[in-house]
Amino acid sequence: MRICARAARLMAAMAGTGTGTGSGSGGTAGLGQKQPSPGPAPRIGTHDGTFHCDEALACFLLRLLPRYRDAEVVRTRDPQRLAQCDVVVDVGGEYDPERHRYDHHQRSFTQSMSSLRPDKPWTTKLSSAGLVYCHFGARILAALLGQPEDGPVVTALYDKLYENFVEEIDAIDNGIAQAEGPPRYALTTTLSARVGHLNPRWNDPDQDTEAGFRRAMELVGREFMDRLDFYHRAWLPARALVEEAVQHRLEVDSSGQILELPQGGCPWKEHLFQLEQELALPRPLQLVLFPDRSGQWRVQSVPTGPHTFQSRLPLPEAWRGLRDEALSQLSGIPGCVFVHASGFIGGNQTRDGALEMARRALQHGGGTQSG
Repeated sequence: MRICARAARLMAAMAGTGTGTGSGSGGTAGLGQKQPSPGPAPRIGTHDGTFHCDEALACFLLRLLPRYRDAEVVRTRDPQRLAQCDVVVDVGGEYDPERHRYDHHQRSFTQSMSSLRPDKPWTTKLSSAGLVYCHFGARILAALLGQPEDGPVVTALYDKLYENFVEEIDAIDNGIAQAEGPPRYALTTTLSARVGHLNPRWNDPDQDTEAGFRRAMELVGREFMDRLDFYHRAWLPARALVEEAVQHRLEVDSSGQILELPQGGCPWKEHLFQLEQELALPRPLQLVLFPDRSGQWRVQSVPTGPHTFQSRLPLPEAWRGLRDEALSQLSGIPGCVFVHASGFIGGNQTRDGALEMARRALQHGGGTQSG
């Protein structure tokens, strides 16, 4: 079953459970199935007032667990009411997983994924979202995917979702800058920012945050489930495709530096970097060939890293910005379509033409010579 279908039913179930200050049972069980409750529903405690992305995600993740599917979210700072909750996130000044207390605001708290799980590399200080994900993420993914908790699929997706989804929320909530120095431009559309905009404006007459928090849980929940669906059904299968291409790279070109993928759109970059290290390739890959949707072929430079626009080997400078016949005449390669002004990608009408463009780029070494 697709993850997004499960997400739709889950959102419907959660919409019926809601948040509030009462102690009702909620009445709707996980993934849309109503089940009789033998007693009062469990309670998830978090703070009231202005809400943030981390506790919205923490509450959503907890309600993916069978134990908390019917849970009421109690938003309060009253210690007595929090003490009656089964699990408390982002409030209370206490981190005690044995008692299911997951706050990160106390001065003594310095935990990261790496400190709690030494097999993991991430050192960003955890927020309530990261704490819940650290302790329950593998169990949640295993249940959603129908996979063993310690199996390779859950392990790969657990790491991917933390590094590319949860860690950002941890860092923003803890005020950790993405890089040293002032940013070159503002990021205003992050998930954390969009959750923040669901709070009442400072001058709104109605400062009730309950409805906004429910919307925040729905927002982060959909994004989490959509991201999981993508990584499970698209990103993970791409690894097998890239690995096979790496194994056959010498059949494409004797240099071993040109990779050919059988189809475009495959998220290859991260897998390529990982496989280069895992397989200890003697020479780094420089260029990747793949067909586009129109049946033409592209040649793209491998970037220098996973989060940069800089290319290992851009296409020759003299080709950049040219198109069609002008590019074919200059390069001496028939069927050229274009080369981007930065040289990171080019196109040809045929596979052989794109391969020849890649081979010429290797010969030129990304220099300024023409065809």
